[in-house]
Amino acid sequence: MMPLWRALLLLLALSLISACGGGGGGSGSTPSSAPPSGNGGGNGGGNGGAVDGGNGGDSGGEPPERDIFDAARLGSRSTFGANLETIEYIDQLGEAQWLEEQFNLPMSSHDAVVDELIALEESGALDELRENEENNDFRLFFGRVAWWHTSITAEDQLRQRVAYALSQIFVISDSVNLLFLPTYGTSNYYDTLLENAFRNFRDLLLEVSLHPSMGIYLSHINNAKSNPDTGTFPDENYAREVMQLFSIGLFELNPDGSEQLDGNGQPIPTYDNDDIREFAKVFTWLSWGGLNPSFGSDRINFREPMRMFDEFHETGEKRLLNGTVLPAGQSGRADIEMAVDNLFNHPNVGPFIGKQLIQRLVTSNPSPAYVSRVTQAFNDNGDGVRGDMQTVLRAILLDPEALSAPDADSSFGKLREPLLRYTAMLRQLGVTSNDGFYANLGFVVQELVQQHPLSAPSVFNFYLPAHQPIGDIAAAGLVAPEFQITNSNTVVETSNLMQFSVLGDFVNDLQDPPFSAAFLSFADFLPLADDVDALLDRLDLVFTYGTLTEETREAIGSLLPLIDEPELRVRVAAWLLLISPDYAVEL
Repeated sequence: MMPLWRALLLLLALSLISACGGGGGGSGSTPSSAPPSGNGGGNGGGNGGAVDGGNGGDSGGEPPERDIFDAARLGSRSTFGANLETIEYIDQLGEAQWLEEQFNLPMSSHDAVVDELIALEESGALDELRENEENNDFRLFFGRVAWWHTSITAEDQLRQRVAYALSQIFVISDSVNLLFLPTYGTSNYYDTLLENAFRNFRDLLLEVSLHPSMGIYLSHINNAKSNPDTGTFPDENYAREVMQLFSIGLFELNPDGSEQLDGNGQPIPTYDNDDIREFAKVFTWLSWGGLNPSFGSDRINFREPMRMFDEFHETGEKRLLNGTVLPAGQSGRADIEMAVDNLFNHPNVGPFIGKQLIQRLVTSNPSPAYVSRVTQAFNDNGDGVRGDMQTVLRAILLDPEALSAPDADSSFGKLREPLLRYTAMLRQLGVTSNDGFYANLGFVVQELVQQHPLSAPSVFNFYLPAHQPIGDIAAAGLVAPEFQITNSNTVVETSNLMQFSVLGDFVNDLQDPPFSAAFLSFADFLPLADDVDALLDRLDLVFTYGTLTEETREAIGSLLPLIDEPELRVRVAAWLLLISPDYAVEL
């Protein structure tokens, strides 16, 4: 029996392909809007036992015996894509030890890449490119280039992947001009997520609250205090979202993520409008940091936290959640620290944030027991410390449910969002360039699949954690967040994007000097080109960690003998697997 999610995706894909003549044909040509181009799987899950309906996962007993498919599965979840070398390394080292090694790698900074690009520009190396493109300010795009190069090439893949998950919770977007236009508007914010990905959640919440990019996006930079004479009051935007989206959510939760109910069977709100107004008072009279001389200055500086101007801060008493009172007259920074503590220590944070991280990294429908275990890890790392992100990530990625055998008939797993399907393909096929720099602006990707990092249409990201597509998934009481951006266009265009890359050698949209065309490597697969079964085994290991279905295997395998040229045979095999439901759904 084909699993529910794969069956739904396959039906959608087939209907579109039949209507669209195959979604673009098989010529392997680049899109007309793009710049000229340069250049047997077993079940693989060990013996941990299947998770029925996403509600299994015994926390006791001996850990399951592991194999190389499990290493590939961890690589799929915790990196932007794992090639054969990475998979073999994880298998050799062991999953737990690989996580520890990743925790200890130095951070690969996006700001550092922006710095290098600025130095390149100042040397005159971009003059020809600027003239050819008729664009006088390439610095607008440096943050995007930094994201692609670093996310695809950095060694600290776990940190980069977790920061991306955090960016989908703590959302800012370069759809706001003041974040798109300045050089460090997005890269420095992303570095803040990277720096805190393995630290403490309290640090993360505080630094996000004080980052000028968030101040711009949710309008608490230059936020004026109350003025009874003019009838003006502090902006409430950040005060609302820091509760609703960044910490505690809308309703009181049990440790397993389920909603607490009142005597009438209704969910209990975590806050009301009075609480929003009180928190809004906390986030008043923050302005640009660094050498900024005064509140309200337009001296933009995205590389320093916002600065508090105490003489203009709302100094009165503030009544926060659970009876916490901030005394009148204390400094603005003290108010913010205490407000962050008030949210950080709320019992909702563990299940609210923990469940979303599970959804971003492992499965859309974790069992209550899985969420409870992650909540316990958030609440206490074993040494009495709350909010230790490394402990939380170990709990998520090494939980018995995460380690149990993939079960195609359960609800465990998730749909890969288009962006992650693309980044995984790039890394699985060893994308590189002659100088080792992956120069990509991401505009072609964004145009085709309508998704790009730090470019969400709203603070609610591209999709909601509780999204239920109408039909069998909703009827089963399940959620599938990524299906919110899965439609007729994205299915066809994701297929086209894979075709342009794998068959057409178009994998980056910044190819003019001093940059160059990037290219994929099929070296891990070409030696097996003449042995269809061995080739499919290798592709299954790298792309689908042993979950390739017999139906897909037979469909691809029946076509390959018709292709005489070995490299083309490998490319077609890879492309067909990459556009299959088997690859689209992570079990």
